[in-house]
Amino acid sequence: MKTDGHTGIRGLHHTAYRCRDSEETRRFYEDFLGLPLATTLEIGETKTGRSCLYLHTFYEMDDGSYLAFFEAPEMPYTFHDWHDFDLHIALEVEHDHMMAMLEKGRAAGIETRGVADHGFIHSIYFRDPNGYVVELTTKQPNHDEATDNTRNGARDKLDAWTRAKSA
Repeated sequence: MKTDGHTGIRGLHHTAYRCRDSEETRRFYEDFLGLPLATTLEIGETKTGRSCLYLHTFYEMDDGSYLAFFEAPEMPYTFHDWHDFDLHIALEVEHDHMMAMLEKGRAAGIETRGVADHGFIHSIYFRDPNGYVVELTTKQPNHDEATDNTRNGARDKLDAWTRAKSA
């Protein structure tokens, strides 16, 4: 159900992911997508006192929230090309901006897919240098109605899905 905004959670400050190389990641998120590098944290010691060398970078979105990345070369991590269903980052944009970015991605030789019509949103997709799928999405006129759980039967659909899986 829709709430009156009193969940205690005010919004997203940042979401963080691993990156292969901080400069390569900056080129994609700042130079290509246009998200300014807002700050970096150099981490030289863990909270348990262990010496380390990590870099945490933050890229600011128009609403004041951030996409953040950790470059942690000494910590094992297997990078791979993620499938959209496993992990993707969806960012809301205006339609004209989405279409301009579609052409910009193709011209830059970046893996670019779309436009996908999901009924209440249209989306395009890129793959960043770390293997993550980045979705740019624009709301359609029916967006608010389609996402209103007091009218769309979301809970009933989830319950039916759960029952069907256990049958």
